[in-house]
Amino acid sequence: MANLTGAQALIQSLAREGVEVVFGLPGVQIMEIYDALYEQPGIRLITVRHEQSAAYMADGYARTTGRVGVALVVPGPGALNAAAAVGTAYATSSPVMLISGQVDSAMLGQNRGALHEVNDQLDVFRPITKWNARTTNAEEIPNLVHMAMQQVLDGRPRPVEIEVPFDILQGSSDIELLEREGTIKQSPDPARVKEAVELLARAERPLIWAGGGCREADITGELAQLAEALNAPVITTPEGKGAIPENHAMSVGTFYYGHGAAYYTLPQSDVILAIGSRMNMNPRTPWSPRPDQAIIRIDADPEELGRNVESRVGMVADAKLGVNDILAEWGGATGASQWQTSELDEIRRKATEDTRALAPLQVDLIETIRAELDDDAIMVAGTTEVAYWGHLAFPVLKPRSYLTSSYFATLGYAFPTALGAKVGNPNRQVVATIGDGGFMYASSELSTAVQEGINLVTLVFNNGLLGASRADQMNRYQGRAIGTELLNPDFAQLAEVYGALGIKLSDRRELGPALRDALRAERPAVIEVPMPNLRPPFQTPPHGLDAVIG
Repeated sequence: MANLTGAQALIQSLAREGVEVVFGLPGVQIMEIYDALYEQPGIRLITVRHEQSAAYMADGYARTTGRVGVALVVPGPGALNAAAAVGTAYATSSPVMLISGQVDSAMLGQNRGALHEVNDQLDVFRPITKWNARTTNAEEIPNLVHMAMQQVLDGRPRPVEIEVPFDILQGSSDIELLEREGTIKQSPDPARVKEAVELLARAERPLIWAGGGCREADITGELAQLAEALNAPVITTPEGKGAIPENHAMSVGTFYYGHGAAYYTLPQSDVILAIGSRMNMNPRTPWSPRPDQAIIRIDADPEELGRNVESRVGMVADAKLGVNDILAEWGGATGASQWQTSELDEIRRKATEDTRALAPLQVDLIETIRAELDDDAIMVAGTTEVAYWGHLAFPVLKPRSYLTSSYFATLGYAFPTALGAKVGNPNRQVVATIGDGGFMYASSELSTAVQEGINLVTLVFNNGLLGASRADQMNRYQGRAIGTELLNPDFAQLAEVYGALGIKLSDRRELGPALRDALRAERPAVIEVPMPNLRPPFQTPPHGLDAVIG
């Protein structure tokens, strides 16, 4: 035991759990934590300009490194500011820990208007966290941190939130620190594995559907091995991009809002193996899974097995353990798959042509970006039209290299999330694609980027509009446009004012050389790209449908 303040116990517990970076914004109820961080040089503190960015940066750090991302905020307005980013981490199954200060213990539940008070703040975060808790005892802090770490990493990774009142951080006591423990990963039921292998062995058109759970389980090698053994093509969700290299012979691309190779593969498939995916077919299409198709699901979250589609075989398991057990049960067997290499090549070609026909300008920009990047470059795809089409047209070649905001579709998330990704991967290229409306959410973090030497490249696609909403008005509301036009600054000049590199293109064909220069720069860079307003995938009828998707 050691005589420690609550704040010292908190920070030393984080250090013992392997935390190396904390993203935060100071305020009165957490100043004791900042003082404890001063004594802990092994943890890097990055001060942001808005609490939402602290949690977004923690998310980008977590999803690209596989380590827990930690954000630190004051209670009340600080915690509420961070909530949208915590919700994004929940949607993307990201291992994020939010540490929120609290009012003094004596004020809890009193609703007397203490500074930064939100009565029942824990309730605010319960719908968007896997677990959250508050302590009113300094001796419990190491166990609180330890429990939070176990919760965030065991099973399906999702954010957690912990709260420590101000007086508990200040007070000192004899406190016993805990040692780090390994995480618990669940193996599948052997009977279910055997049943799944029997189905796959008989399948003439097996298909693998890979979701974001494949990212967190780090199964790139195992997934490719399984696809080759089964002779089964692999479709990924946007969250699952990178689960298999998209230049692999068994990869046929991504499914997004009815677009992609699913049109050519799903109707033919008799057995679908879904790994770490919600299988939420939004919108429903004529080629969505049918009752006569046998669906096998592997998911770390037992609640997912009963959602969206009915499965023939459901396995609650870590994706890596589940895939490895299927491979072991398969052994050297030869299945009944009839997929031909030439057929898969043709499917990829057709899917690529479909996307290019629907979005030629966007695909050209995406191909230009990809040509300038390393194989392991990290792309953070924002809620902007080029990024939406990038789900389909941007080939991802390495794991943990492509981030989306999943179903939360959080406007403004991409720039701060990319900052966190770059902090966690300083030797990899990191690029954020973001719209003009989204970039203004966190453009002040250019100051953080310059101050901390976070040298990512941000592509701001500027059409002077909230583009998807304007397109909605044009398509579904007979052109009655209101509230979707934006007055923007010169984004390149804005970057330069902060000390970053700013490049403003006069023509989209200048993007390749500009990106090349920005990637070589020794400072953060913003490239402003002029854009017309075009339709995103979710407002564009996919191949085979003639009705607009609203």
